[in-house]
Amino acid sequence: MTVRYPKRALLILAAALILIWAHAPAKAGNPFEKLSGDWTGEGTVKLKDGKVKTVTCKVNYKVAGSDLTQSLTCTGDEYEIEATLKLSDKDGRVKGKWNEVIYDASGEVVGKAHDDAIRAVIRGDKFSGRMSLKITDAGHTINMLQLNEDTATYRLATSLTMHR
Repeated sequence: MTVRYPKRALLILAAALILIWAHAPAKAGNPFEKLSGDWTGEGTVKLKDGKVKTVTCKVNYKVAGSDLTQSLTCTGDEYEIEATLKLSDKDGRVKGKWNEVIYDASGEVVGKAHDDAIRAVIRGDKFSGRMSLKITDAGHTINMLQLNEDTATYRLATSLTMHR
């Protein structure tokens, strides 16, 4: 026994499937691939005592599937930083570890990666706060907000603009 469907019913079903597919939310993109490679840039670092240091930076991003490794070096007048960040992405949720060599600091990172941005909370032995990385047509920006644990407030600690 064969079941026959009227042509109109099949057309309605096809149209409904097309509408559902067209309006289904697109899977969130991961910015890791867009970062891959070498970048240079400049920015500022605001120290705890309020002094602002201007820095020039080099950063390399290595992408392997859903893993990202960032190697960042910045130098300025009486200031230097060498940091490594390793993140893994699973469905837009990122987690990983960071390490800074000059000041011997390290910690963990937890956050989200979506389209052109990574936003994360950073916790460590000598630095805790928030990080945001935003990709634009011109390059990308990295901002770090440092948590003052005594007052539970944040202050801008680092602002970098990177380009190819």
